Amino acid sequence: MDKFFSQTTCDRCGGSLKNGRIMSMFNNDCICMSCKDKEREKPTYKQAVEAERAACLAGNMNFPGIGL
Repeated sequence: MDKFFSQTTCDRCGGSLKNGRIMSMFNNDCICMSCKDKEREKPTYKQAVEAERAACLAGNMNFPGIGL
């Protein structure tokens, strides 16, 4: 099983993933929903989303993100 689905703690804050998990838009971190909310507030979030979308449209489904 993929680590993303089996890990129990957030890569960013160390909190529980019991209430949901999502991949960061900035890197390959598996983060909790609270960290996702904080991530959306970052000034470069829109840039990260656009870069991820462009990579996927180009066929790159393993885009590592733009970094934090």
